[in-house]
Amino acid sequence: MSALIELTAISKSFGPVKVLKDVGFDVQPGEVHALLGENGAGKSTLSKIMAGVISADGGEMKVEGKAVRFASPREAAAHGIATVYQELLLFPELTVAENIYLGNEKSRGGFIDWNETNLEAGKLLKKVGLRDNPITKAVDIGVGKQQLVEIAKALSKEVKILILDE
Repeated sequence: MSALIELTAISKSFGPVKVLKDVGFDVQPGEVHALLGENGAGKSTLSKIMAGVISADGGEMKVEGKAVRFASPREAAAHGIATVYQELLLFPELTVAENIYLGNEKSRGGFIDWNETNLEAGKLLKKVGLRDNPITKAVDIGVGKQQLVEIAKALSKEVKILILDE
């Protein structure tokens, strides 16, 4: 079985500063990894390369055995890779369900199906351990719960690889 993601000899520099030099890393189905290190060690840089936010200067990345080079997070998402960042990307005045499915709404006959959207959002909330009502506004839940909503949002896209940055 091939790795979900495999990085070989990944390098990245920002000006004269080499952040990553010949990094190798792979994730097999069902594995969980933690990247640990000091500030400036390159953990976020490596995550951003896998997520399509930035490009590596050298090396190779494969997803399910196929060489890839992402030009954007949208391309990474199309390959089943999602990232949840420390900075929340929620709209406070929208409901939890609206935040989860923003841009990916459940629809029927060209109209948003709010019943289906709220039902599916509720299932995702339970999956991440939240029992809050999906029609609650994001501003009305705490930061810890908002982070779980971000994870539910990532899971709504049926990800194969979920990257949690700090």
